Amino acid sequence: MFNSSLDRKLWRDLLGLRGQVLAIALIVACGISSLIMIQSTHASLALTKSIYYDSYRFAHVFAQMKRAPETLASQIAEIPGVAQTQTRIVVDVTLDIPNFDEPVIGRLISIPQERVPILNDLYIRKGRYIESERGDEVLVSEAFAEAHKLDLGDSIGAVINSRWQQLRIVGIALSPEYVYEVRGEGSLFPDHKRFGVIWMGRKALATAFDLDDAFNNVTLRLMPGVFEEDVIEHLDQLLERYGSLGAYGRKNQLSNKVFSQDVDQLKVSGTMMPCLFLAIAAFLLNFVISRLVGTQREQIAVLKALGYGNIAIGGHYLKLVLSIVSWGTIIGIVGGFWLGSGYTHVYTEIFRLPILHYEARTDLAIAVICISVGAACLGGFGSVRKAISLPPAEAMRPEPPAKFRPSIIERLSIGRFLSPGGRIICRNLERKSVQAGFSILGIAIAIALLVVGRYFEDALAYLIDFQFNIVQRQDITIIFNEPRPNRVRYEITHFPGVLSAEPFRTVPVNLMFEHHKRQGMAITGIDPAGRLQHLVDRNLYPVNLPPDGVVLTTKLAQILDVIPGEKLTVEVLEGSHAVHQVAVMGLVDELMGFNVYMDIYALNRLMKEGQTVSGVYAAIDLNASSQLYSYLKKIPDVTNVFLREASIESFQESMGKNMQVATKVLLVFATIITVSVVYNAAQISLSERQRELASLRIIGFTRAEIAFILLGEQGIITLVAIPLGLVLGSGLAALMSVGYDSELYRLPLIVTKANYTFAIMVVIAAAISCGLIVQRQLNRLDLIAVLKTRE
Repeated sequence: MFNSSLDRKLWRDLLGLRGQVLAIALIVACGISSLIMIQSTHASLALTKSIYYDSYRFAHVFAQMKRAPETLASQIAEIPGVAQTQTRIVVDVTLDIPNFDEPVIGRLISIPQERVPILNDLYIRKGRYIESERGDEVLVSEAFAEAHKLDLGDSIGAVINSRWQQLRIVGIALSPEYVYEVRGEGSLFPDHKRFGVIWMGRKALATAFDLDDAFNNVTLRLMPGVFEEDVIEHLDQLLERYGSLGAYGRKNQLSNKVFSQDVDQLKVSGTMMPCLFLAIAAFLLNFVISRLVGTQREQIAVLKALGYGNIAIGGHYLKLVLSIVSWGTIIGIVGGFWLGSGYTHVYTEIFRLPILHYEARTDLAIAVICISVGAACLGGFGSVRKAISLPPAEAMRPEPPAKFRPSIIERLSIGRFLSPGGRIICRNLERKSVQAGFSILGIAIAIALLVVGRYFEDALAYLIDFQFNIVQRQDITIIFNEPRPNRVRYEITHFPGVLSAEPFRTVPVNLMFEHHKRQGMAITGIDPAGRLQHLVDRNLYPVNLPPDGVVLTTKLAQILDVIPGEKLTVEVLEGSHAVHQVAVMGLVDELMGFNVYMDIYALNRLMKEGQTVSGVYAAIDLNASSQLYSYLKKIPDVTNVFLREASIESFQESMGKNMQVATKVLLVFATIITVSVVYNAAQISLSERQRELASLRIIGFTRAEIAFILLGEQGIITLVAIPLGLVLGSGLAALMSVGYDSELYRLPLIVTKANYTFAIMVVIAAAISCGLIVQRQLNRLDLIAVLKTRE
């Protein structure tokens, strides 16, 4: 297998094909790098998630209520399957942060006065635990502290039960409950400047909110093998009389849901693109080795005549294939682990984890080596089989000349307008239509990758514009701690800087249709005459709210498998916990989260209440925003404030950041693959037609004319590949759109003209650059050496 003569021939072949070897190796490297980058990041995040959740006792079940006596904790602990129970107090308050004008919400969570193992335990990154005798000491979340440059010993002001109180920071901490630190209540993305988690002693917090010997939040950890739904049902029964909003499991806990979805999407995206890259490499390998076998017919015959068997010759060409792939695999493994380490670091800026150790796993490297070798063998199998199947006598003879005849275009009336060079191009394309078709396909796939690379940028830009300029037109959303009379909407219009205000009513519910159930939802009642919360369908046409019934977002309707005209079972989670049958009257399209809309007056009637509101959408004068923010900080009834500009910023910092990194890597890889495919196509064509082009030079064709013949053919192949590549790119973008269709956000299928233009310009630039290289080689063509042949 390792014959010295054949090995010397191998090195000569590799040196002669160095340009094509490098191009194919880079394609293999792109596939391997992308596979290792995403799979290693996925493995690191998944392992860290599992260890962190277990080590710090992340709860399995969560429930929020108005107020429940502490004596109820023993009954909760006796629910079959409950391993540990943790009652606590959780309250959102307004904070006053030095040198920050906008309203800030802090979520106060009670912790024991003494450090003991608890559910959702704290990892103290810096500082210490609170002391039992100091009621003003708190721990703050790391993300919030970094956003405001808070450190140990700093103080922050908080409106605690309508009274200002100074809280002193003694520690900076992390919790498995807030790996993805988001407020909820309509906010899906972290905004660390305007929302933070603060842990405070149980006694001090209970005294401030009159919750001595009581709690308003409970978390449970379950025994292995216990059905979560059974425990939730039992817990809801115990908490129903205490104003419970409905218990929910870990899978519906917002932080865990987002974290898990991102980890799962990594696994999916880490398979599709690398497989496509490796498929292109296998395709090119087959082309290169097939061409090499065709040009070495006489050499193969001589080797067989000298006694080399099929196994030795086949092994020689197989080693050639593996040599090419080996370089790409080495580059890909090194580059993949380097990129993976950087990509993992991007996720640590989004998800707060105490330790994230990136591992360059040996088993992953072994797996990708096996994959690349498999792709190489697949790509070179046909060519190697062709090499060893040639009988010596047949291989000694040159390939029979092709049968040329007028092409289809020549037989048409326009054929007479073609120059001799043009007729040669048409005849060769028709004679080698299969090879031309494969060249077109290879370039088209490269163009498709470029389209997909830019697709994410287009989709994110459209998502932001659609959600925050078309649907959510309000500058600010103000939420009250309790439903308020409708007159509050008019009072808010007199606040500094408020131009207009529209009320909304939010009612927490569970939705059911047949066997489908969705917990922890909310019906949002809005003013049908309002203009700030704008409802549209998939064609961006306005959707008018009906006087009765609900309107669902399309994604929620798909999950519940409900269509307009059918009735939902609505279980209200406040007040008397009434159950209603409500008709679905229409669908709206939104790209973030789920929503259920209803005419606010119809919702008030459904709840059998007067005209009450949960909050207000407002348009404001941005020049007077500082005065408005200062005013809102002093109102204890305001529990949450959402700013549209802040929401856009937080989305771009969280979801947009990791997509931008992945997009840049994909674009670089796609550009490398495009250049490699175009270069290989041109080089293969030159190698196969050297004798023909040299003959043309001998009979009088100029260098410019033979360059026109070869490059014109490549130009036609490239031009035909462009529209096919754009179509394939749109198809791949559609697949990506389906893959990124999650509960948190949906990427729309948006491929802009700028995207298409970018892909076309890159492939044309690659074609021109490769054309210049080929023309230079044509100018150096040794006519005598090329025309030598054994007769």
